[in-house]
Amino acid sequence: MWTIRDAGANESATAIAIWQRAVAATHDFLSPEDFAEIEEMVRGFLPDVPLTFAVDADGTVAGFMVLSEGHLDALFIDPAAHGRGAGRALVAHALAQFPRVVTDVNEQNAGAAAFYERLGFTVTDRSERDDQGRPYPLLHLVHEAGASPAAGAATQDG
Repeated sequence: MWTIRDAGANESATAIAIWQRAVAATHDFLSPEDFAEIEEMVRGFLPDVPLTFAVDADGTVAGFMVLSEGHLDALFIDPAAHGRGAGRALVAHALAQFPRVVTDVNEQNAGAAAFYERLGFTVTDRSERDDQGRPYPLLHLVHEAGASPAAGAATQDG
């Protein structure tokens, strides 16, 4: 069972640490220079955006998302929690708020692309480069109301 809650004012460091571990485990296609540059960018914006956490029964934050007006800007799960439903719970929470959710995923991150497909997202477009112009193709995805739901045990706390 996952508790979904808003992050507190001083919890961005938790999200940054999860981001580091998640990207190290799933983005082996990134060059070390690109990883460092992206990390600097993430450190700059995560403290200023609304973060939503998936928290386990022991109070450990397993992952986070950044959701703005139906756009899932970020979803990262600690590798230690992969396959336990935290990502599914966060997506279910997003879909409960918005009938249409869009997101982008790196094409080389096959595990993430498969995750979104399992939850009912479909590819609407593809870009050759990421948002910063790097040679990492993006798949643009959408989940429309009425598509297979992202079922998951999620509760709202906070």
